[in-house]
Amino acid sequence: MSHGLATTFKVLTHTDNEAAVRVLLSALDSPHAAVQEGALRAILNRRSPQGGREIVRRLDGLPPRWKEIIRRYHGRLTGALRDAIVGSDPQMAERGCRAAVWFHEYDLIPALLNVIEGRSGASADLAAETLLELVGALCDELAAPRDYTDRRDPQRVRERIVESLGAWVGRFERHKRREVIEAFLLLTHRNDVVLQGILRDPHHAAFVATMDVLLHSGRGGVMRLLLGFLDDAGAPSSVLSAVARRSDLKFVRYLLRKIGHQPSAAAGQNLKRIESIPWLCEGSPLLEQLDDAAQHGAVRLAMTCGISRLTAFSTIEHVLRHGNTGGRRAAAAALAEFQGAAANALAVSALDDPDPQVQASVALQLRQRGVPGAMTRLLALVESPHAVVRRAVRESLAEFSFPRFLAGFDMLDEEVRRSTGLLVKRIDPETVPLLRVELKSKMRTRRLRGLAVARIIDVVAPLEREIIAMLDDDDHLVRAGAAAALANVGSETSRLALETALEDTSPKVRETAEESLRERCQFRQWREALADPRD
Repeated sequence: MSHGLATTFKVLTHTDNEAAVRVLLSALDSPHAAVQEGALRAILNRRSPQGGREIVRRLDGLPPRWKEIIRRYHGRLTGALRDAIVGSDPQMAERGCRAAVWFHEYDLIPALLNVIEGRSGASADLAAETLLELVGALCDELAAPRDYTDRRDPQRVRERIVESLGAWVGRFERHKRREVIEAFLLLTHRNDVVLQGILRDPHHAAFVATMDVLLHSGRGGVMRLLLGFLDDAGAPSSVLSAVARRSDLKFVRYLLRKIGHQPSAAAGQNLKRIESIPWLCEGSPLLEQLDDAAQHGAVRLAMTCGISRLTAFSTIEHVLRHGNTGGRRAAAAALAEFQGAAANALAVSALDDPDPQVQASVALQLRQRGVPGAMTRLLALVESPHAVVRRAVRESLAEFSFPRFLAGFDMLDEEVRRSTGLLVKRIDPETVPLLRVELKSKMRTRRLRGLAVARIIDVVAPLEREIIAMLDDDDHLVRAGAAAALANVGSETSRLALETALEDTSPKVRETAEESLRERCQFRQWREALADPRD
């Protein structure tokens, strides 16, 4: 803009001569954008009612640049918009309402409330709709990082509007507009005195409408307010009833996200007060629409709230059989809290689940359930390709650990030693490594016992190197034990070691080595005979 034009607009802005307004209004139609915008700024700065009305009249064809200018000159058009909203011209009222939302003119909310209460039909409907849109815009501002280029503090605006809305909620009998209740609920907090008074008094004029909004509003702010009561140790029963009765998918997802993997202590206590949640029953189609995390939350909800154990088990069973991976994992863990034939059958079937974590959770429960054939099923899982399943089986069969077996080895008879030892070998992957340590012990008794264990559980072959080294042990009984252990190892290395032992200084060692060589020969002949098809 040229210096001369800028000076002209400055004069037109500050002069007391009202004829300047007519000049500025004419300039709005100039073919030059700079002149139009200069005139618009001048009109806004003059706060002229006539100029404001003209801008509102032109809102339908407002250029985008003009909108930005009006937004920047925040509040300069508020009076004109208020006059349009409360005026009798329907078109001007519609433009005023639209502009109020465009420019986030929250100061117009009282004017909208006056229209809502004082009129009926289309005017009241328009004002109610605009009220909700404005409150929604404020909610968006509150949720976003603060824009410090705007001097308005959204939190202070919220406090002022909540106070105003609270007064109009108290006058519900006069206007009976659900939108006023919903706008109030979007901005208030659960400890608000007005809200608490409504929720604790079923005879309050706004009680039914408030509960209807809490039950059916699809707005996130209302849902968050409702769910916030779960953290209130003194939550009204009416609110908990609304939480239980809502079954719309969006709310259910909000609820389950709040519960997460474990609800807070206060939420847990409030959930126990809820004895019926219709959508949580067996086979509810809603469960199928939930993702992993939400199904996990549904399981936690079933286990925490006050529904019957039979209903809770039905939910767990449904999720375990038909749920997503996350839901099935949670259901498998929760199954540990149920006993009886149905729970046992479900646990056994869950062993075939494709998810290793589900298998592992159920494997930990199997023996405590006393399920017939539990040991056989667990031993089959020892060879699972999934580490988490193998760990669970070992934990479930913790008594079959090698250290424990070794500690009681001397007190067991030969048959029990072998049967138990073979189980330990399958279950405890540390069996061979720990036995290797025993064979290298400085204590003769431990070395001798290690040799006996190696023979009885058939692990001489993987320990061949250590056992051959024991043929040079200082103790002749250890050397003899090593020679005896090598009897059924068919490697050339062990044969040469035994032939060397035939020259040992101890007669017992020489005798044992000779016997082992004979056994090796017989064993080889027996094995060759089995392989010969002519026999």
